[in-house]
Amino acid sequence: MSFQTDTIHAGVAPDKAYGAIMTPIYQSSTFVFEDIGKHKGFDYTRSGNPTRKALEDSIAALEGCSCAVAVTTGMAAIATVMHLFNAGDEIICTNDCYGGTARLMKTIQEHFEIRVHFISLRDSAGIEAYINEKTRAIWIETPSNPLLNLVDIEAVTTLSRKHGLLSIVDNTFLSPYNQQPFRLGADIVVHSTTKYLNGHSDVVGGAVLSNSSQIDEKLKYLVNTLGTCAQPFDCWLVLRGIKTLVPRMKEHERNAMAVARFLDSHPKVARVFYPGLETHPQHELAKKQQRGFGGMVSFELDGGIGEVNRVLKGTKLFALAESLGGVESLIEHPATMSHASMGAEHRAEVGITDGVIRLSVGIEDPDDLICDLALALTPHSRG
Repeated sequence: MSFQTDTIHAGVAPDKAYGAIMTPIYQSSTFVFEDIGKHKGFDYTRSGNPTRKALEDSIAALEGCSCAVAVTTGMAAIATVMHLFNAGDEIICTNDCYGGTARLMKTIQEHFEIRVHFISLRDSAGIEAYINEKTRAIWIETPSNPLLNLVDIEAVTTLSRKHGLLSIVDNTFLSPYNQQPFRLGADIVVHSTTKYLNGHSDVVGGAVLSNSSQIDEKLKYLVNTLGTCAQPFDCWLVLRGIKTLVPRMKEHERNAMAVARFLDSHPKVARVFYPGLETHPQHELAKKQQRGFGGMVSFELDGGIGEVNRVLKGTKLFALAESLGGVESLIEHPATMSHASMGAEHRAEVGITDGVIRLSVGIEDPDDLICDLALALTPHSRG
């Protein structure tokens, strides 16, 4: 079946008890045994739940892999994966990653003696310089948050296999509709299902996926042991959101492209970060490994922090808030919001300046969104 058909039907079926077309919310902590050691597939919701399994089967089908485990948040997904490693191991990570990812990796490095090398993954020769006998994995975030730099997934996963390393891809920014890392050789994929998969800003969740029976079992064991499993109602909300993933992503991208072109021509904007623009240095790579360019746009403003703050407070449709991927448009300042925990030195190294503004472009009318930004970028335009 097509991807769009899978978003409606994969992993779900009419309820066998009463024929409900929507997956029921099995809001139960425990399940009755029929006999000693015999039950109907579930015994305790931390270990497994029918609603959660429906979501896991759906996401696994969309990403084209053998296993998905749904967890409480996107950060829980990253934390669960990090438990695959031991003290003394080393990990190579995209240097301009999400601030929460950098914070967690630095915490793990400090407390659990797992060394993390934050480097650019755009040069395979540069990556190899950091690989040694202790290296266990390469953590890829593409497009990166918030600068939307791309990593050639196939090139890095080929390098990973050459050295016997795991390749892990954070696919949150594009969703499986726009990018399927397993087709490009990834071993593990993580998602914040809070974002595009859910799409309605009303739940937090995460998922970890793999395409290896050995890793599958480890992930299931870790989620059960750590208790990072997603709850039934949250899973139901994400399942509901997935059903409209394709039409939503098409609208997100249409609007993002219009906004990016507007910003690219605006005299107050120094740079626009959007791989859909033909002028983006990795535009061809985006066309090669992605189905589309997504709904995230960042830009760097000419002027000081005062000008940035005026624009952040000057929009009406773009709400000043963190997170992304919902149907409503959001605007945020990475240096003081999503990436504040990364630290000033790290931000400076990767180019996240105080002038960078990140947009999560929603599915409103694109003309209204452009008008909103135009007014915010014009001094005293709103009185």
